[in-house]
This record gives sequence, C-alpha cells and structure tokens, in this order.
Amino acid sequence: MDKKEIDKAIQQIVLKMAIEPSNTANYHDLAKYYALDNQYEKVISVYESLLDIDPKDMQALLNLGSIWFYAKEYRKALKYFNDAMLVNPSDYMVYFNLGNTYAEMKNFSKALHFYSRTLDFNSKEPEVYNAIALLYHDFEDFVEARAYYEKTLSIDPNNLTALIDLGNVSYKLFDYDGALDYYKKVFELAPDNKTVALCIANTLAVKKDKEECYKYFDKAIALNGDNYKAYICYAIAKSDFKDFDEAIELYKKAIELQPAEANAYILLGNLYSNLKMFKEAEQQYKEALKINKLDPSIYVLMANLCFMNNEPERALYSYRAAEHLRPENDEYKLVFIQVLEDYIEEARKGDLVA
Repeated sequence: MDKKEIDKAIQQIVLKMAIEPSNTANYHDLAKYYALDNQYEKVISVYESLLDIDPKDMQALLNLGSIWFYAKEYRKALKYFNDAMLVNPSDYMVYFNLGNTYAEMKNFSKALHFYSRTLDFNSKEPEVYNAIALLYHDFEDFVEARAYYEKTLSIDPNNLTALIDLGNVSYKLFDYDGALDYYKKVFELAPDNKTVALCIANTLAVKKDKEECYKYFDKAIALNGDNYKAYICYAIAKSDFKDFDEAIELYKKAIELQPAEANAYILLGNLYSNLKMFKEAEQQYKEALKINKLDPSIYVLMANLCFMNNEPERALYSYRAAEHLRPENDEYKLVFIQVLEDYIEEARKGDLVA
C-alpha cells in the first residue's frame, strides 16, 4: 500500500471508532496501518487505549512488548510480556519472548529459565533450541551451545541459522573440519551467501589449504555485496601464505572502497611494519589517525614502529599520547614508563661515554 492508501484506511477506521468506541477490532486495524506507515508512537498509543478497554487483550500485550523489545527498552517490554503471561500462562510465545528479552539483558539464568518454560509447552519448536544455543554461545559455553544447535538440526536439518552458528562454534572449538562441513552445507543451500563463502575461505586458510582458500575468496568477492571485509580477509590470508605483494594490493582495494574506515589502513600498516617498510607503515598509521584521532591503539602501533626503527624520542611521544588518552589503562602506562626508563638509562650511558 502506498501512503495515500494508508492514510485513507486510517481515516475510515477512525470514523468507525467514533461510532463503535468499544470495538477492539478497530483498534487492532488502526495499529496495523500506523505500523505500515512506521508511526510507532501512534501504534503504542492505540494499543494502550485498547488496553484501557480490555486489559487482557493478548495481541495488544504481545505487540507492545515486541515494539519496546526492538526499541531496546527491555524493562518496558518485560512489563507487557509479564502481563501477557498472567492472562495466558499456557502461551509458549510469551515465555519465548521473555527469554529473548532477558537474553538481551545478559541475564543468563532468567533467560534460560524462560526458554526452558517455553519447551514445557512446545518441545518441537527448533527456534527455541536455537535461542538456547545462542544464549550459551554468547556466554562462551561452546560445548553446550553446540549440543543445542545440533538439537535444532535434529528437528530442522536445513536451519540456516543453526548451521552457520554451529560452524562458528566448531571453529571456536578448533574443529575446523566440522566447521567446514557446516559452512559448506549452508553454501549448498544458499550459494549466494557471501558471508558463508568468507567463512569457508577463512577456515581453509587456517587449514593451510591455499588453493581452495583462494578459490572461495574469489567466489565471495564475485558475489553481490560489499567487498571491504572480503578484501581484508583475503589480504590476511595472502599475508599468511607470504604472498605479500598481492596482500598489499588487496588492502589498497579495501581502502579504495571505504577510505573513511581505519581498519584497512591499520592492517596494511602492520604488514608494512612486519616487512620492515617503516616509512610506508608510518604513512598508513597516519591515515588511520586522521580517521580515529582518539584511538590510543594506533598511537601504540606508531610507537612500536618508531621503537623498531630506532627512534626512541618519537616512540616516547606516541606512547605518551596513548597513555594520555587512556590514563586508566595500566598496560599503556607501564610500557610508557619502561620505555622512558630505558631511554634515560641509555642517555646516561651516552653522557658517561662522552
């Protein structure tokens, strides 16, 4: 529907509401059209008016909870989901929404409790097992996460989300062969998935399979979508396989795509630094600092570069800048103090020799 059609429908429903102010169906219709027009403040207002008429309207309670959930107003979302639970304590979606909300609030125990309650009412819903797996995944319990992803796949073997996440968990558990199996299954089901092609390529890089790795990076780059991340990942792999000239060109391609992003400059600077091309490395770090002037980690990289290039005064300046930006960071402070002490000691030795 276009804007004119939505406005006309809204006007018609408002007239109906004037005639039948207690007909809750009209409120639901009005909220629907306001939502189509992205007027969510009005959607909220309509549902709240509806609840004044019928405080036990489940759809209104669930929809209000969902609106606040997606707005990241989790405590407001909990209020409506809890009210819905009191109205219908047998509705598994209420418990699922409560679990999702507590998961976003990083409350592991309550999220798990409500996901478990969801399963009490619906033990065959794969997305519940997927949500539990993701909960464990977020809290870095990868073994439990893998078990629940596998449970998801036992119900829905082609669940793309579970397959991708199971690949990610397997990768984190250093099961690279398992990760490849899951990623490749996703790629068979969704051959236009650029992210999965990159996952396959990165995993092959870890397995030191240069030929296959490069093949999948080329596939990823050929697929529709932004290639900034693809160029960077490919460049890292090229560096690992010591194809340094090609890696440099890939970093430059990434920079051409997104010149206002600092990451490619930093990584290219690191590569130049490792190759002892200090002048070129410094130029990349300077470009990164133009973008992120307050990033202390870039000053540390610049300091390390100066230190390796036997420029202690400049190294001290950059270490001091990093420490000044993050005075609470003990690591920056200790490095600065150590380098300063070493510099003073060397200077004293020079005075003694003179």
